[in-house]
Amino acid sequence: MERWATFDCYGTLIDWNGGIGRELERLFGAARSGELLRAYHELEPQIQREDPARSYREVMAVALARLGAPADEEDALGRSLPQWDPFPEARAALEEARTQGWRLAVLSNTDRELLDSSLARLGVDFELTVVASEIGSYKPAPPHWDEFFARSGADREGHVHVGASLFHDIAPASALGLRTIWVNRLGEEPEPQPDVELHSLTGLAENLESLVR
Repeated sequence: MERWATFDCYGTLIDWNGGIGRELERLFGAARSGELLRAYHELEPQIQREDPARSYREVMAVALARLGAPADEEDALGRSLPQWDPFPEARAALEEARTQGWRLAVLSNTDRELLDSSLARLGVDFELTVVASEIGSYKPAPPHWDEFFARSGADREGHVHVGASLFHDIAPASALGLRTIWVNRLGEEPEPQPDVELHSLTGLAENLESLVR
């Protein structure tokens, strides 16, 4: 049986909060950046629900506009995203999982060109990637997982989903009956309870092995 690990990208592999936070600080100042980052977290899924056919670049622009960004800065997040940094342990953790026989895939709420730039920066090859702009749906809706299983032919018994967002990843994957690893980078309380909780991707491979032999 092939073993597959699927990953969210932004927040799990790439420092999403850091990338957005730096642009908010540049646009609005350090004193407001924390407050506006929290507001951005609430706005983005609302905008995605309003029109799932919007590209992620458009979603980010609408969110910045609603936060009060100048019109010529509404694409600031789209412009900066290709330079957002991977988490420092991500590459080694993914490569260790691959050496233990895991196939790797990404299920991301983004656009193809943006994801490709981030994965090139990460420097790890993935067998399969599913992006919101190509399926007309944003997580936590289930089509990312539907598309993954249709394209990969993966056995659910050999699959684990890994994500940092309870809302976008852990809750919907758990509702689908999938095994989950939650990368709790922010020290949140888990609801629902994942199969495994980590605080970074360090130890990923051994925890994947604990879920699927």
